[in-house]
Amino acid sequence: MKVDLKYGKQGLTVEFPDEHVTVIEPEFVAGLADEKSAFFEALRQPIGSKPLKDLIKPEDTIAIVFSDLTRPVPNTRIIPWLLEELAFHPKERITLINATGMHRINTEDELISMLTKDVVQQYRIINHVSTEKETLTSLGTDSFGGPIYVNSEYYRADVKILTGFIEPHFFAGFSGGPKAVLPGVAGAETVMYNHNARMIGDPKATWGITKGNPLWEEIHEVAVMTHPTFLINVTLNKDRAITGIFAGDLDQAHAQGVEFVRKTAMQPVEHAFDIVVTTNSGYPLDINLYQTVKGMSAARKIVKKGGSIIAVSECWDGIPEHGNYKKILHEATSLQNILDTIHAPGYSQFDQWEAQIQAMIQLWADVYLYSSLSEDEVKKTHITPIPSIEACVAELQHKYGPNALIAVLPEGPQTIPYLLEN
Repeated sequence: MKVDLKYGKQGLTVEFPDEHVTVIEPEFVAGLADEKSAFFEALRQPIGSKPLKDLIKPEDTIAIVFSDLTRPVPNTRIIPWLLEELAFHPKERITLINATGMHRINTEDELISMLTKDVVQQYRIINHVSTEKETLTSLGTDSFGGPIYVNSEYYRADVKILTGFIEPHFFAGFSGGPKAVLPGVAGAETVMYNHNARMIGDPKATWGITKGNPLWEEIHEVAVMTHPTFLINVTLNKDRAITGIFAGDLDQAHAQGVEFVRKTAMQPVEHAFDIVVTTNSGYPLDINLYQTVKGMSAARKIVKKGGSIIAVSECWDGIPEHGNYKKILHEATSLQNILDTIHAPGYSQFDQWEAQIQAMIQLWADVYLYSSLSEDEVKKTHITPIPSIEACVAELQHKYGPNALIAVLPEGPQTIPYLLEN
């Protein structure tokens, strides 16, 4: 059987055995017939809020938070539409803030590709830099004991508009909503506390859980403390068409979007599999190995203990070179050493959460990677590189036997499978 996998911008068609293979995809939802009209309607008839225009006074400053290059948010559509809705307001009183979290800043060319040339030329845009203390405002300490720092330009704005995309998230339950603030425009100390080893290791810090997930609960608490004015979140199908627009009150709009995604993306399966082939949802989500841990995590939900995960991710931006993820992996002598190091008293390195989750996955199942990275690069990350998906599947079938059960997640973490017993 041939299966089309999301990989980079072009995708891959892979031949799988005809028997014992289960393809798991989200329920397909057609894109909205008229995205732009639906967008304006959502702003004018929002969920739990007055229309956006009614929330803005002539003298107000406006901060619009948008997702960075690592997220598939259709910013080239929704940001120009939003600015069209705000055309009555002086452009010099509007600032767009790139919610990089602790990722690298995006270049001007990347911003143009994300927002359009007209937007970049006509509006003030800033990249959030979580490590620049002078650009942050302290809000004290939250109820979890974490220090709260947020982007000053965001916090000082009279009107704060959060935009984003709702999908299942591997440790925050679902993306979108309050994640635009933490980690989006939060300081490094705040992100580090929220992503610490204890939080990441909590059993409820996983796909599909928000309430009761301590990591998400802190994210939500911090976002509420900044008094966001209006939320605009979208949902997408595999063609990147907008399937839903959830705008208005932070909590009410996000909750409706989450339930919409839960019904389509969360897919039950009756049994675990010996082999799970996953993607990282293609471009831009398969930008690097760091992001690819999400696809591995989705596969981990349904792979047997001692089974194998084949991750298919282009990784055109490398491991990457920036951040500490690569350094943590390279310095570790083993997978268990990664966890021991991260859990050691006093240890704190940004990006440690991704290495922690990767190690936990690999201590459960073997992980193989098909990517554009060199074999040597991949081996240094404690993962086994493969030149052929088909050949790897065949070898693993030999290992587990002719009746080995195989699952394929063509859209990677856009589908979150779960065992019915759980």
